[in-house]
Amino acid sequence: MRRARPLLGTFVEIAVAGAPPAEMEAAVEAAFTAVATVHRLMSFHDEASDISRLNRSAFDHPVAVHRWTFEVLDAALEFHRRSAGVFDIGVAPALQALGLLPLRDGETPLPSAVAKDADAIALLSDGTVRFRDCAVRIDVGGIAKGYAVDRAVEVLRHCGMGEGVVNAGGDLAVFGPHPHAIHIRDPRRPQRPMCEVGLRDTALASSAGRFDPLASSEPVASAVIDPRTGAPVHGVVGATVRAPTCVVADALTKIVMATGEGAGPLMESYGASALFVTAAGGVHVTADWQDGVHLAA
Repeated sequence: MRRARPLLGTFVEIAVAGAPPAEMEAAVEAAFTAVATVHRLMSFHDEASDISRLNRSAFDHPVAVHRWTFEVLDAALEFHRRSAGVFDIGVAPALQALGLLPLRDGETPLPSAVAKDADAIALLSDGTVRFRDCAVRIDVGGIAKGYAVDRAVEVLRHCGMGEGVVNAGGDLAVFGPHPHAIHIRDPRRPQRPMCEVGLRDTALASSAGRFDPLASSEPVASAVIDPRTGAPVHGVVGATVRAPTCVVADALTKIVMATGEGAGPLMESYGASALFVTAAGGVHVTADWQDGVHLAA
């Protein structure tokens, strides 16, 4: 059974197998509910979301958020610490300056350079969140999609599904006894596949330049911001990461986009592998994944 819905700013596809149709239908519906919940809680565009409420009020007073939002913020701050600030959810001002995120009515532009202080966002013991700097404005788009995929997989497993795939616009996870062949686009020419990878009981995420096939066959500048400069990354044009969970794979793609081979030790610590393409055209695959990546001719 395979279903798709527009969520998380993309199409989310969920496929399951190995159970009676009614059970599969119920499991898929529950998984979509989990994804929709992440979308509702963590959308930068929805004024009622936890993220919007934090951006409006968390400097003035602690703001209570959903447990899932708290978990995403906790993971984001951990990636921030472990990447020496390269992964930073405080890139919203830079994305707003580029026109990739909206300014709210009455909202003033902030400097696009992002703060390096890991303590600017405080997660408090009572489940509330406080910003210690009035210039903090966050966007969790670089990690929430992977988190949503993981929550959907968790629901499918809980519903007794033995095999499935959750794919949120290229951020995906597979589980079950059979391997799945996944085609990865060439970030330089997004209309053609660059390689095929085999996945089983693992997750995959990709980041690259923005691509609108209705406007042009060429990708445009990446929406991944290097917080050290406040500008889009440019040394790497596309990165794909395989990791045990999609939230880890999703976050690590941004770190690989910003640092290339410099992300190696961090990826190893998370049990992750990577494939990335540099602006000069070089294709790099980590040694532990080379046998599983089949490049197109």
